[in-house]
Amino acid sequence: MASLDVDFARLNSAKVAVAVAFAMNGFAYAGWLSRAPAARDALDISAAGFGLLLLCMSGSAVAAIPLAGPIVQRLGPSRTVLFSCLSLVSGLVLVATGTLLGSPIIAGAGLLFAGIATSTWDVAMNVEGADVERRLNRTLMPRFHAGFSLGTVAGAATGAGAAATGLPLWAQLYLSAALTAAIMTIMVRRFLPHTAPEPGARRAMTIGEAWREPRTLLIGLVMLGFGFTEGTANDWLAISLVDGYGSSETVGAIGFGVFVTAMTLARLFGGHAIERWGRVPVLRLTAATAAAGLLLVVTGNTVPMALLGALLWGVGASLGFPIGMSAAADDPARAAIRVSVAGSVGYGAFLAGPPLIGFAAEHFGILNSLLCVLAALTIGLAASHAAKPLPHSPSR
Repeated sequence: MASLDVDFARLNSAKVAVAVAFAMNGFAYAGWLSRAPAARDALDISAAGFGLLLLCMSGSAVAAIPLAGPIVQRLGPSRTVLFSCLSLVSGLVLVATGTLLGSPIIAGAGLLFAGIATSTWDVAMNVEGADVERRLNRTLMPRFHAGFSLGTVAGAATGAGAAATGLPLWAQLYLSAALTAAIMTIMVRRFLPHTAPEPGARRAMTIGEAWREPRTLLIGLVMLGFGFTEGTANDWLAISLVDGYGSSETVGAIGFGVFVTAMTLARLFGGHAIERWGRVPVLRLTAATAAAGLLLVVTGNTVPMALLGALLWGVGASLGFPIGMSAAADDPARAAIRVSVAGSVGYGAFLAGPPLIGFAAEHFGILNSLLCVLAALTIGLAASHAAKPLPHSPSR
């Protein structure tokens, strides 16, 4: 990891660079997903075929997370983010070319590249963010994750603007790829320096050892529970408001907007709560808040009550994942491996959640299916004690 002798100005510069890395990751991700209908039409494939195409990205992303830790440990966060960024934009170029030529195979290959690159970028920027957070002795990870949310908003807005002006999807993706590569090539130079371990330092942890660590796995379960809570709202909240309450698509969009806004604001300002009360109490409080919001959405009977539930749900889902990343990275010498293992467990929620809720909705109704989130929250809550900082760690 970086030398301990890093001045305050360099740390602040790295803090800004990490925030931009989170935002650009979200921008690149959302920019293409916001044009998903255009991609489906350009490739002339069915909904089922497009679902398989999306699986190329989500499946490769989840599969690559366990491999990301050793890569970051060897190359350092700066070089890993740069290589991942270049791989991601190469994937976007392939997707753009696939839509231009009407080739699902080329587009699928691009999404495979993009999925792998997204995971390695994600682990590397979280490791760098945790290092900056530790050195500044401030809770910054929730704000970094808020940066990702803001980046997705910017990416979605870019996609909407491109669609409104008639800009072809391939042209938007080419431009977004060039912009992302240019910005991140500059930003990674501001990351903290990565140096080889000093003679006599502890040997590097292996991925197998991390998978056998109870604390790391429990942190992964915290991230799994809160990730499932967040992912379910992302995928199903708008549909639940439309189908469960018989409301318009506009109301569904408003409800989702309330959730995302509440989650982003809670991440921007939630660091103060963590610094004041500590990780574990905040995890317990946010789990209770998310559960209350979920129950209001399911049983509120009126749209205003459901929207209040969406707000509480967003606040409750906001801090679990960032806290988990910080906790996994408490020991800087072993942060990369532990973050990749905990992340592997946590990100499984985003892969398994959507079909699980869909299956439950077929049998029990869309609103009742959301109650699966309570089980996930219970798992995260039961494992929350593992987020307590390690001895001699300045984290709270």
